[in-house]
Amino acid sequence: MENRSVFSLDGITGMLIATVLLLSILAGLTVWGLGVQQGSAANFYQIENEKEIKMFSTDNAAHRVEVK
Repeated sequence: MENRSVFSLDGITGMLIATVLLLSILAGLTVWGLGVQQGSAANFYQIENEKEIKMFSTDNAAHRVEVK
């Protein structure tokens, strides 16, 4: 006995749930990304001692100073 229904989770209802879920995730990530971008745009920094920066060094972050 097979129970076939258009409104089961395999049919239209499942497609609508998946679509709403994906669109809500997209909207949430977009809002979060815009917030991060606005927060980063407000933090200015300045490079000090440009001549001492090496191409392959983990100490390069020490040359960046935040401007307040």
